[in-house]
Amino acid sequence: QVQLVDSGGGLVQAGGSLRLSCAASGRILSSYVMAWFRQAPGKEREFVAAIRWSSGITYVVDSVKGRFTISRDNAKNMVYLQMYSLKPEDTAVYYCAADSRITITTMRRLGEYEYWGQGTQVTVSS
Repeated sequence: QVQLVDSGGGLVQAGGSLRLSCAASGRILSSYVMAWFRQAPGKEREFVAAIRWSSGITYVVDSVKGRFTISRDNAKNMVYLQMYSLKPEDTAVYYCAADSRITITTMRRLGEYEYWGQGTQVTVSS
């Protein structure tokens, strides 16, 4: 069993930065993939980025590549999403997710993740 707690959201002006945090507790296996998804009002939840817990290999969706960076601190059981050059279209609730069975093929599918954080709101004003 894994518990995830998201934090770090807030209101920021366009061009600003935020760092989201995901605190993971429970049995984090080396096979886990930790990911960030987001859901804008009236839209489906979408994949943003993921990181392999053991290797640190990262995957970032093209729409945020060069602006968002995912990282992890294994010692603290933390996953971060550093967001730069934020745009109004980045406004959404951001969710941390985790699962031990994720492959490169399934990484972007929200239904493949068993564990979810409660979400943290990010609002970018123009």
